[in-house]
Formats: sequence, structure tokens, C-alpha cells
Amino acid sequence: MSHSRFLLPISLTLAASGCSDPKCGIGDAAADGLVASSADVTLTFTTLTAGANNDCPDPAAPAGVTSLTIMGTQEGGTGLFTACVPRPDLLDTQRTLGTTLTSEFQVQDVAGMANNCTYSLDRSHIPTGTAQALNLCGNGIDKAGFILTVNGFLSLTRKCGATTDSIAVALDGRVAVLPQ
Repeated sequence: MSHSRFLLPISLTLAASGCSDPKCGIGDAAADGLVASSADVTLTFTTLTAGANNDCPDPAAPAGVTSLTIMGTQEGGTGLFTACVPRPDLLDTQRTLGTTLTSEFQVQDVAGMANNCTYSLDRSHIPTGTAQALNLCGNGIDKAGFILTVNGFLSLTRKCGATTDSIAVALDGRVAVLPQ
């Protein structure tokens, strides 16, 4: 009997068990690796998940590509991080941050609480920078997850008592993202 006859049943068994490609997954990325920070505040986002929710579809996407929503919560707080990727099939290359429907990586919400103040995304300033996925399979919904790297800047509206202002923060990190 040839070796290929032995390998075929093993391959089919692995595929049927739902094993992910070994190139997929979160690797050594931390669950709490996404941080929005400045000299005044640090908001850390954790437990990021991704779902093919089709919240920001790209009409030019090929058949079978569904937009990806990425969500996480503030570590030790009540805040959240939400982004939408119209073309997750392209997320393995650097995508430009933005807030509009035409952005490659749409930052939809950044909110949190720290130092007796609340923070929310200031949409009057367009985020800058890039986001990219590593070890991405299945357009971001593979059970192994992926690593998201973000390197950019955005503005947050800060409310402390009766005072409201806008502050610039770096949005930076290398974070694990698991499927919803």
C-alpha cells in the first residue's frame, strides 16, 4: 500500500475535525494588547472578537467576502472598542484607519472611563495610521483567530464633570482576536 493512501484518511480526518491551518491563529499575542493612550489617559481594550456581521459591506467585494466587525471591552472599565473591516480578505496587508464608510479599517467606537472622566471617539478628527492582521484565515472568522496590529492616532472627547475637551491619543497594539 502506498503512503498516499495512508495520508488521505488522515487529511480528511483533520479537515472533518475542524482543525485550522497551522498558519492561522493568535500566536503569542496578548488578549489585552490594544491601548489608546496619551500622557493624560490609558484605555486598554481586551477580549477582542471578530464576526462576519456584514455591518459595513463593500459593494465591490468578491462573492463570499463578508465585512468583519471587531469588538472588545475596556479592561477594568465599562468602555468598548468597535471597528469594521469592509474587506477582511485584504486585512493581511496594511489598511488605513478612518471613520467613514469608505475607510479600509473603520474605527466605529472607542469609549472608556478613567481618572473620573469619560472618553468617546471624537468624530470631528479623522483617525490616522494603519491596521493589519497576521495569521488571518477564513476572512477573519477561522476558529484559531488572528493577530491584529494597530499603529495610529485618533481623538477622544473627554468629559470630566462640567468640562469637555478633545485629546489626541495613540491607538497602538498587537492583540489577539478570536471569532465570535
